[in-house]
Amino acid sequence: MKAKQAGTARAAATQGAAARHLARKASSHEEPARKGDGGGDGGAEVVATPSTEKLSTKAYERELKKLHVELVKLQQWVVHKGLKVCVVFEGRDGAGKGGTIKAITERVSPRVFRVIALPAPTEREKSQMYAQRYLPHLPAGGEVVIFDRSWYNRAGVERVMGFCTEEQAQGFLGVVPHFEQLMVNSGIILLKYWLEVSPEEQTRRLEARIGDGRKTWKLSPMDLKSYDRWDDYTKARDEMFAATDTSWAPWYVARSEDKKRVRLNVISHLLKHVPYKSIKTEKVRLPKRKIDRYKAADYPYKYVEERF
Repeated sequence: MKAKQAGTARAAATQGAAARHLARKASSHEEPARKGDGGGDGGAEVVATPSTEKLSTKAYERELKKLHVELVKLQQWVVHKGLKVCVVFEGRDGAGKGGTIKAITERVSPRVFRVIALPAPTEREKSQMYAQRYLPHLPAGGEVVIFDRSWYNRAGVERVMGFCTEEQAQGFLGVVPHFEQLMVNSGIILLKYWLEVSPEEQTRRLEARIGDGRKTWKLSPMDLKSYDRWDDYTKARDEMFAATDTSWAPWYVARSEDKKRVRLNVISHLLKHVPYKSIKTEKVRLPKRKIDRYKAADYPYKYVEERF
């Protein structure tokens, strides 16, 4: 009986600590200055002050363009120095992970910024050591790998939806900090983001997918099954944070009530946590070219119908 009471007390303490940690992460975070000329803030602490107003499209596009320029500089530096960067995105369905990843990658090279979104494991992969299928996708030198959901599936959807046993979930939570320490010790810069969304905003976004032909593919049967398990996912999130928020691989929480703001905030944060410098390059000039020395063949080309 005493052992059972002690176990209950430890579980309650763990959940309480996780809840306090999440609240603290969501309300404030420290932003170290970015090394180099990317416009760091001098190492001052930046306190998150969420705005209740939606960011206008004009303001969003103006700021995003500036950040895209910096991401290109980062890309050049990563290739130049052979850096290995791994970025993990987690969060509930509809939290905005896909849109944030798209905002990061739309102006950089897919050969440098690789996005990994693995499907459900095959029968063979289920028989492997857990996380084995993620290992081949970890970054090599000169790469930034972004995981749209990751090995943390075991701490979230697999645990909540019964795809793994509680013993397997607890085993994962105990091992993953050591796994991530190996990654960091090997030279990988590891950033883990949790996108936090309210139940009201999640509902609004999921409902929008139902009526929009462009988004229906985003609404999977698993999303529907998960929808009424908000509290289960909250508990799983809290225990995941308590077990895996380490000094060498901390979690960063980003509020995603406003999709535009969260994209800008995450990109800015990423730029500050991957040190980089601008690489001096020669100014590009188009060379002179000679045209009209060859007469094009009179070929019966099949042109695309011009409906617009």
